[in-house]
Amino acid sequence: MSRFTFLYLLLLSTIATGQIYEPVSWSTSVEKVSTNTYDLITRATIDPGWHLYSQDVPDNGPVPTTFTYSVNESFNLVGTTQESTGTTINDPVFNMDITFFSNNAVFKQRITVDENLPASIIEAEVEFMVCDDKRCLPPTYVDLEYNMGNAVALSSSGQTNVKRQKTSFTQKNNPSKNLKNSVPQKTENENSKGLWTIFIIAFISGFAALLTPCVFPMIPMTVSYFTKQSKSKGQGIKNALIYGCFIVVIYVLLGTAVTAIFGADALNALSTSVWFNLIFFLILVIFAISFLGAFEIVLPYKWVNKVDRQASRSGLVGMFFMALALAVVSFSCTGPIVGTLLVEAASKGGIAPIIGMLGFSLAIALPFALFAAFPGWLNSLPKSGGWLNTVKVVLGFLELALAFKFLSQADLVLQLHLLEREVFLAIWVAIFGALALYLFGKIRLPHDSLVNHISVGRLSLALLTTAFTIYLIPGLWGAPLQLISAFPPPLDYAESPYGVGKSNLGMISTENLPDIPDGAHLLAPHQILTFNDYDKGLAYAKKVQKPVLLDFTGWACVNCRKMEQNVWPQPEILKHLKNDVVLISLYVDDKRPLDEEDIVESQLKSGKKLRYIGQKWSEFQTIRYKTNTQPFYVLMGHDEKNLIEPVGYTPDPDVYDVWLETGIENFTK
Repeated sequence: MSRFTFLYLLLLSTIATGQIYEPVSWSTSVEKVSTNTYDLITRATIDPGWHLYSQDVPDNGPVPTTFTYSVNESFNLVGTTQESTGTTINDPVFNMDITFFSNNAVFKQRITVDENLPASIIEAEVEFMVCDDKRCLPPTYVDLEYNMGNAVALSSSGQTNVKRQKTSFTQKNNPSKNLKNSVPQKTENENSKGLWTIFIIAFISGFAALLTPCVFPMIPMTVSYFTKQSKSKGQGIKNALIYGCFIVVIYVLLGTAVTAIFGADALNALSTSVWFNLIFFLILVIFAISFLGAFEIVLPYKWVNKVDRQASRSGLVGMFFMALALAVVSFSCTGPIVGTLLVEAASKGGIAPIIGMLGFSLAIALPFALFAAFPGWLNSLPKSGGWLNTVKVVLGFLELALAFKFLSQADLVLQLHLLEREVFLAIWVAIFGALALYLFGKIRLPHDSLVNHISVGRLSLALLTTAFTIYLIPGLWGAPLQLISAFPPPLDYAESPYGVGKSNLGMISTENLPDIPDGAHLLAPHQILTFNDYDKGLAYAKKVQKPVLLDFTGWACVNCRKMEQNVWPQPEILKHLKNDVVLISLYVDDKRPLDEEDIVESQLKSGKKLRYIGQKWSEFQTIRYKTNTQPFYVLMGHDEKNLIEPVGYTPDPDVYDVWLETGIENFTK
């Protein structure tokens, strides 16, 4: 990568991170339930693209939203603070179900008041954490006030005397204002890319469905019907085009129905549940067994006969039912493919099922229109034969492999460790190895014809499958397998997280570890010497004459973990982190209390004291670097001046490596 390209990307990163964000505003109101019973209402308004975490977050997850009420003798709390319904997903970094809110959230705390000791103002404090798809903000504390004198009856609409309060940071040119809300949070460009991916996969799947025994023989039969029944060639082409359009309409209606029934965003939330993954694992296994020839999945004959009778009608109605008849008759071959597409599209949420069915149906309809326009092409079509069943069997193996992806997701959520990385890869090696043997003609299934020789195309596919199987095998011993990283469990969800026979990726043997200085520790799994105290880390850097890499991070920061898991382990970057810099990781959500002598008043919010270590580092980052997002990386010299512009989340290892090298070179000049 050229230095010019790096500087350009660095500029973008600096612009994106050099902000102080305030994505949540809070308002309060009071509702009167009965004579001495009230509800304290707290509303959070959340900027697009950001999400606020629920009050109920599992241990070792993000920081939950927490309300603390200043209780006195004038009122009593009744139960706990209730919250509106949020969105629950399985977070792949924390490996747990996490609930969060987008756009807005409502919290309600019921109280009973003592009529003899009326309270005009009730005070509270809310602690919360917000993230978007690139950054997280440190835990923030906001004071709340509820004016009892302006309570409204429960049946009234609206709210009175709403007091809006902002978090303690001032927002400047927030680029998140133009982000579109989705689950998980993604930018419009990322959503567009995801939908295009679904469309392309669905389009290719449609062509695969064309090559099955249920659909392929229908092409010449149907096209011949239109050309013979039409009075002219133009009329035949027109009818075939209408027929193709009806095919598209039928499948798109199916995708629309799935989206309407389950809800656009609910599909994504559903796809993260254990039961969803287990059910679709079983469905895909049944589809795969059907494709392999054990049985056929067919719709009831009554349905088929009714549709077939309607197809004999003339005009547009007849053509619509002809298209519907194709969908019904070919269901035993297209059903498993359509089902798999809908399952995969459901995991994307939104209109993905509709886009998927559009791509699939276009691939199905296109040949009918083309061959109607150019009927001479029909002579070039290969004859039906055993190769059509081979296509079905290959699809069956692929369905079976995909099924274990859903089972693996359920296992990850439940943390059962039954389908760890090695087991998953062993299953895939067996599946694709068997597929390679089948393509070479060494395995025969029930509906296969005798193979005396294999075609060049089949041989090519057999060799490609064999190569893929061989590629999978090193993964059993710890290879990262970047080509399929989205499918198997992560590297640390394994019997041997560092590879078979290795305890720390072979980077450092435990016998040769250096003496660890005061205040430092070795960051697993790569044994990077790390400080969590700024002063001690800077003093050590001066002693060993190395620059400082400040890492503003958080225990609950998703993108911080992504950097540590995906970017830092790259060989060149890891070499710099272990040999050329002194790493100081400052956790802005560290909830350990400060020593009594270190408790000081906040410079950002008058009257507030810094009570926790994380608050200290968060305020330090905000004051010095004018940003409050994590991850945030600073390379500085012993004079505490920047050696290069700081950067935030940088998922491209090449960009991050050049940034490190440039800063280190500036230190040595």
